[in-house]
Amino acid sequence: MVDTLKLFISAANDLLDERELIGQIVTEIPSSLGWQINLTQMGKKAESKELILDSDIHFLIFGEDIRAPVGYEFYVSRRVGKYPPILIKKDIPRTIAGGDFVKNLSGYPHIHKYASLAEFRKIMLTQIGQSMIEQAEHFKLKSLELENLSRYVKELEEIEPNLLDNVTGEDSIILTRERFMPKNGVLLKSPDDD
Repeated sequence: MVDTLKLFISAANDLLDERELIGQIVTEIPSSLGWQINLTQMGKKAESKELILDSDIHFLIFGEDIRAPVGYEFYVSRRVGKYPPILIKKDIPRTIAGGDFVKNLSGYPHIHKYASLAEFRKIMLTQIGQSMIEQAEHFKLKSLELENLSRYVKELEEIEPNLLDNVTGEDSIILTRERFMPKNGVLLKSPDDD
């Protein structure tokens, strides 16, 4: 049984706030699945091909430049027929290569633009929720969980991003007792569990 959603985020180091926010916002999604979040490695020998191919959902977040290895990660995904949604930060200066990359995306099916972290949060949560609904059979989502997830996505779509505040915060740990069994360590139980 699939008990973990594997998320891969291609994002360069000019998007540190967005990279940090992703790990915090997934805890808001009403699901009993555990989360595995992998981000573009910051280094010259970044190896992410297997993580991308194994991911359930892949996103590309684009800022000022198509920095290595983000372009490679996009290429790997496209090579196997995946169309990762692309979130493009608006109203920022871009390098020549970055501008060319954005221009070459005309006609690409899944482009979302954002100007603030609040808009970014709304787009990410909506896209992840919709992807989970589309892959409900793969994740073995029960009808109640699927219903709650559908309601959550619908409510998100109706919210104006400027009403979303407190989108940044401290580090977070994602815990769930419903499905996830850790491979190493101990599963914590509440005193009520027997």
